[in-house]
Amino acid sequence: MKLLLDTHILLWAAGYPGELPPGALRLLEDAENVLYFSAASLWEVATKSASKKFDFDLDARILRQGLLDNDYLELPIRGLHAVNIDSLPPIHKDPFDRILLAQAIGEGMTLVTADSVLARYPGPITKV
Repeated sequence: MKLLLDTHILLWAAGYPGELPPGALRLLEDAENVLYFSAASLWEVATKSASKKFDFDLDARILRQGLLDNDYLELPIRGLHAVNIDSLPPIHKDPFDRILLAQAIGEGMTLVTADSVLARYPGPITKV
């Protein structure tokens, strides 16, 4: 299964694996799954790190390289993803989470999240 990991799942996997929910850990360790990260997550980390948000205090470049070094695949943001935003009901206001869901829909992936608000969307989402 192709899994797109939301930003918090990526951060936990990369630097705080003990914080991963057990369901996320099972998905990440399953060799049948192909793990993707989005350019949107790197954009979110870079933006929030620059604004000194305490839970995003890291270099997005290092995060990206670490993910690539560990065989995660990078998903760029494409026009298809951007236009899919208009089909999403206004459940979640976070633009980073909304583009991640639009990417999952557009690419036929499952979005993995620990965010209960994001998980309320219909569609290809697994709440862990």
